Amino acid sequence: MDARNLNDCHNCTDCDLAATRQRVVISRGSPTARLMLIGEAPGAREDALGEPFVGRSGQLLDRLLMDAGFDLQRDLYICNAVKCRPPQNRRPKRSELLACRPWLDLQIASINPEVIVLVGATAVEAILGIKGGMTQLRGEWRRWDGRAVMPIFHPSYLLRNPSSDEGAPIDLTRRDLATVRQQLCER
Repeated sequence: MDARNLNDCHNCTDCDLAATRQRVVISRGSPTARLMLIGEAPGAREDALGEPFVGRSGQLLDRLLMDAGFDLQRDLYICNAVKCRPPQNRRPKRSELLACRPWLDLQIASINPEVIVLVGATAVEAILGIKGGMTQLRGEWRRWDGRAVMPIFHPSYLLRNPSSDEGAPIDLTRRDLATVRQQLCER
């Protein structure tokens, strides 16, 4: 990505989302983390505060990450495939994903994570180019750009399916995050 740096993202006007955003939402967490989580796009709370995954979905994700033994400030870097909130929290358009891709590529190059967790179907499509049901994709290790990649359910899906019973989405996500933690411990 030419001579731009990530701070230039705050002034980006490469897609129509620039006209409706409150803030550009770049990241939270450690810039030296070995683990990167990539989500879809900011929601209303994220747009207001300027940080990814800080609304209800993010609070659930944080709890699941802490349950798996991750330190939220030290162990991970969290960002989204799209840096500005789509109106009414709709799914980002392909053109928006493409417009933000250089920023995401810059983040990945800068952080250089060993492991990437793709949070939800949009992140899976943005990075791996795979469209499909998360039920089949989640929990399966993939390789991308020399990195181990794990797709997991988006926490908004977990909020709509709140059962913690064995085999339910929350239980499966806990297992997936434990597998990610184990992978990092073995490296």
